Amino acid sequence: MSYGTPPGLALLQDDLLTRGVLLRRILAFFVDVVVLSILCSALYAGVLALGLVTLGFGWTLLWGIPFVPAAYYFLSLISPMQATPGQALLGLVVVDNASLAPPTLPQALVCVIVYGVCLPALWVLMLIGLITTRRRLLHDLLSGLVVVRARALAAPLTGLPPRWTMQG
Repeated sequence: MSYGTPPGLALLQDDLLTRGVLLRRILAFFVDVVVLSILCSALYAGVLALGLVTLGFGWTLLWGIPFVPAAYYFLSLISPMQATPGQALLGLVVVDNASLAPPTLPQALVCVIVYGVCLPALWVLMLIGLITTRRRLLHDLLSGLVVVRARALAAPLTGLPPRWTMQG
């Protein structure tokens, strides 16, 4: 007698969680690029203005601007949204692959580091998402995370219509 989830139900759950995720991730990437462009431009202008006011001493803060995208991604993953603003806008959420719990700090850190390393080859690595279960990319696999649809995560995944489930 098997005590786990039946194989058919597990496939249904995975399909409900990850249907359309790759396309949404691509669109979310472009939304995040626009948000990051605006954010970095505003920070750059602010640092330049500070540099003028402080006779050039404020310009030393320019070294921090290249780290803004990594901080943006990391802080977004560990936030209550569990997604970047682009992902949240498109109804995605990042969770632990095994338990569907929020990402831990080490998982988010590994995800951001591997994402940063793989970013130049990201479009080639998107092909990995076509062949892996739950449409996971390399940085998802190495960090133990998965991107799922937030709406499907909130829905009951019993395989039975809602009126047949026990509401105890």
